[in-house]
Amino acid sequence: MGLAIETFSNLYGGSSVFKALGHPLAAEQAPGLIAELAATGPLAIYDPLGYFGTFATLYDLSSWDVVLGRACRPVTALAEDPAPGGLLVAAFDAERLVSQIRHLIPGGTRVTSFDALRIPETMLSRPRRYLDSLNFATNFAFLRDAGGEHTRITLCDYWSGYGARQPGLWLRLFDAAGRVLGTWEEGFPAPGGVATIDSRRIRERLGLGDFTGSLFIHGLGVAGHDVIKYALDTFGDEPSVLSCTHDANAWPADLYAGLPAPGEGERVTLWIQNSHPAPIPAGSIGLGRMGAPAVCWVDESIPPFGTYPLDAASLVPEARWPAQLEVHAGRHFVRPRYEVHSTANGRSRMAHANVERTDLLADRNLPKVAPLIGRGYLLPAPILPTPIWSSEVLPTP
Repeated sequence: MGLAIETFSNLYGGSSVFKALGHPLAAEQAPGLIAELAATGPLAIYDPLGYFGTFATLYDLSSWDVVLGRACRPVTALAEDPAPGGLLVAAFDAERLVSQIRHLIPGGTRVTSFDALRIPETMLSRPRRYLDSLNFATNFAFLRDAGGEHTRITLCDYWSGYGARQPGLWLRLFDAAGRVLGTWEEGFPAPGGVATIDSRRIRERLGLGDFTGSLFIHGLGVAGHDVIKYALDTFGDEPSVLSCTHDANAWPADLYAGLPAPGEGERVTLWIQNSHPAPIPAGSIGLGRMGAPAVCWVDESIPPFGTYPLDAASLVPEARWPAQLEVHAGRHFVRPRYEVHSTANGRSRMAHANVERTDLLADRNLPKVAPLIGRGYLLPAPILPTPIWSSEVLPTP
């Protein structure tokens, strides 16, 4: 079963709720809030906006005197006996909601809300509305500096074109076990300028040894656009390691497609970057051949914000190129990178899988121009000039 959180809707785009509750800085404060409410004794949850389920998914609430799944009662029942020792209003900017029910809250009840998990106001682009999508323009990037292999992330300030003043970046680097290696900020040299995050420079600045992990990126003072776009270059001390890909999709999805099965003499590694403060339980991530019902599941747990290298052949050993694999991700991580290593020539290249949208319906009225290749309205084209480049077309079920 995937995480019971909403990350993206075809109607209104990406959700800010899971980003706000699962932000690394919110995750630092959540254990204290959970322990504090556990000490109040009987606890009531007021959830008028439906956010509590996401919180319960991301954090361990087993210490609370609350039974999830019970029937909801009207808020007027707060005044009945027995009175709760604590009341959690499951909302941000909760003062208005609290004021509406204050006359119903028994005296002596400790009232708190998700506002206890707010990140610093200096990190908010629109402080007056906490869950504004511009306050959570965030993303994850793969970052490695190990064994002579390096990473460079390049971001362009396109927010100044929307009227932002001095936008910047708040960054936190996690190692493969999800431990924090460092936190810092980067600015842009000028409006419309470019910021470069080089793993070699970060390694030197933080005094690190070899590392492979996940870089959390939070846009500061942004305007007009809530998506963190970047280019990701991987390169090595030797020319055998060289590739470039673009940003991850910032909203964890259920399924990703287009992971190639390894060819002869190849090893395909899928880099899983846990995007949440909750561990990924064993048996939650799987691979299967595209178009086939069978799924093979990873039997290891992945820690919060941890990074895990999955050898595709270890799960689906019979699948060989040109077969493609489907990633059953359960909304645990953003669009993942994969790496193809060739034992024949030592080359290593990185690319990414693609989100499979689960909220779209096929349009039966589209002309069936190409029943086997493309979708009838999206067709493959060769890379020019053709005497130099060859193109391969691989239909995806």
